[in-house]
Amino acid sequence: MGLYLDGFLVALKGAPVTIGVSLVAVALGVCLGLGIALMKMSKHWILRIPATIYVEIVRGTPIIVQAFIFAYGVPQLLQANGMDFRWSHLIIPAVIVCSLNSAAYVAEVIRSGLQAVDKGQMEAARSLGMSHTMSMRLIMIPQAFRIILPALGNEFVTLIKETSVLSFVGVIEIMRKGTLWNAATFETFPAYIGVAVAYMILTIPLSRFVSYVEKRMATDKKDDAKKSPGSKPGEKAVVIPKRKASV
Repeated sequence: MGLYLDGFLVALKGAPVTIGVSLVAVALGVCLGLGIALMKMSKHWILRIPATIYVEIVRGTPIIVQAFIFAYGVPQLLQANGMDFRWSHLIIPAVIVCSLNSAAYVAEVIRSGLQAVDKGQMEAARSLGMSHTMSMRLIMIPQAFRIILPALGNEFVTLIKETSVLSFVGVIEIMRKGTLWNAATFETFPAYIGVAVAYMILTIPLSRFVSYVEKRMATDKKDDAKKSPGSKPGEKAVVIPKRKASV
């Protein structure tokens, strides 16, 4: 049991990097995702088409490929064109690629949330003299975020696990810590069992919390439906897009 405990403790040393990258990536992903979602919903093709292409490319390629492109491909490309560029810390491309990857998935989640808000809300806001931008900012977006809050929590949980691919580009996170310990001790099973337990300790409580929030929100919606005589329960169900499996 001592070896398994050692493997777990070594893997846990990479948890701050894993959590830090995931938090920053989700925060940036939400900001970028909101912009991309609004672009995809735009009536102007010059905004809608680039956003659609971006989402399709990011969701259609594994995150590990994206990590290699940013960590090694971008510096090589710039150096080949006469620029002496290299990442000062590999954590920088790691945060960038996780943020851009998360933005594509969050954009679809936000778009689904905005489409789930009753269109009458926008019409009522416009009838009160609000501009389209003000109506979106004050009326539509806050309601959409309330709808998609559990999905954003699940995105954070998923991203914690997705960061394991960053070990292949040299970022010292949970997976990399376990790999290095395995290389030094040749204790493969204890090393990766420790890695698995470290991820479980991070993700299982978060998943339970997200489930709790989701149930509370479902209860609140039922209560609101009972208080509002004209409302129809389940009238505006939202289908949240799921992540595709990535390698």
